[in-house]
Amino acid sequence: MKLATRTVEKVWGRCELPAPFERTYSKPVGEIWFEPPAMLDGLLIKYLFTSEKLSVQVHPGEGQAGPGQPGKEECWLVLDADADARLAIGFRRAVSAEEMRAAARDGSIEELLQWHRVQAGDFFYLPAGTVHAIGPGLTLVEVQQNTDITYRLYDYGRPRELHLDQAMAVAKSEVYADDRRRKGVGHRSIALVEGPFFRLDLCLGAPGEEMASRHAGTVAILPLSGIIAIEGEAIAAGECGVAPALEAVSFRAGAKTLIASMAGG
Repeated sequence: MKLATRTVEKVWGRCELPAPFERTYSKPVGEIWFEPPAMLDGLLIKYLFTSEKLSVQVHPGEGQAGPGQPGKEECWLVLDADADARLAIGFRRAVSAEEMRAAARDGSIEELLQWHRVQAGDFFYLPAGTVHAIGPGLTLVEVQQNTDITYRLYDYGRPRELHLDQAMAVAKSEVYADDRRRKGVGHRSIALVEGPFFRLDLCLGAPGEEMASRHAGTVAILPLSGIIAIEGEAIAAGECGVAPALEAVSFRAGAKTLIASMAGG
């Protein structure tokens, strides 16, 4: 029931990880993945830790990376943020394909992006095709379709491959819609995502009947604080568990958890 983790080194990550991990690594760690089981293999949940900017990038939608390849819709919940931490999502104004390509080549694409100042409790949903970047000083939980296809438009001169042609083929040159953002999440139970590929809720204590009805079948449970149990096995903050049904999960008073399931499950 408790998922195995994968530690992923990234040039923009951290050697000192914050709570609940509180570990020191010799090389910077950018992500901790929870390996999805076969019964929930379309969904990936992970933590992100940043000390530098991530590349300006975009993910393809369904079939855009090749026949039968899944797309990547994702969402972020900010757990911790430095005072000046920011996320770039979408553009400040609509831009032409020619303008986007030229800005990616000379680095001025940063100035075209809409940078959002963020704090703990901010939530964003990013449809495939949304151009984005994550700034330094952030700890996030990311819930996404289970694929790691990323097209980089700009990477601040780092010696990593760029994918300008692939990115331009899928990127949306639009302003990010405000209704995809929530502020101050974490003080009450709330439905976060009712998307075409997955559902996500934040739950304080035990879910009510309406929230429980949103998650039929297999669910992933990620405690942000406190402890839950799946058929008697304790799952604490920094861990993630999978249950065959929400009824198999015991929610303790005071626990704050994310509940995720595949759409149509």
